[in-house]
Amino acid sequence: MPAIYGIAGDILDRIEAERLRNLEPGTSKPVYTKKITLHFKREELLYDIKNIAFVEGDVMPTEDEHDKHQIMDICEDGNIDRVTRVMALALSQCEELLYPYSKKDVEQEEERNDILESPEEYVITLKVPDDFSKSTATYLERLIHEFLVYMVLSDWLSIAGVKNPQAARNWASKIQEIKDDMESVLNARMRRVRRTQTPF
Repeated sequence: MPAIYGIAGDILDRIEAERLRNLEPGTSKPVYTKKITLHFKREELLYDIKNIAFVEGDVMPTEDEHDKHQIMDICEDGNIDRVTRVMALALSQCEELLYPYSKKDVEQEEERNDILESPEEYVITLKVPDDFSKSTATYLERLIHEFLVYMVLSDWLSIAGVKNPQAARNWASKIQEIKDDMESVLNARMRRVRRTQTPF
């Protein structure tokens, strides 16, 4: 078999096969080999939620103690079920926001149910490029923690904070800021700026 550019055909075939092994099937996207697992302790999330809800209730513009306690009792019996559902939803939303890194293929057959679960920790696993930085991982971890807390507060204040509807809007605005920050981090990682060489 004639050589192509000085390399035998079978060697070229091996090089091409190796190149394709390092790409996601059917794409030009490289296979990410590094893995980051982010753990979010339920206890830590609830601690932050309770503290902020206490302050929200305390500064609520009303003298009605019952209204204040509706906010402050966010993690009490009965209310905690709603908190748990919203945390699970927020976690799923984060995984979607981090899709390029958090993607998990669906099994051949998969069944789901809506049984309420209260795990001791919530976990997000990311597959990242080899040059993904620790500082970016730390930043994402902190953003996600705040996102989970803010989602619960926004939801709860929209239900129990009818005397102060601005509070729920404030937390919804904070959620959007976090989403923007997460998207900014991802865009910076996915689309590296390449500076062109110019004489000027």
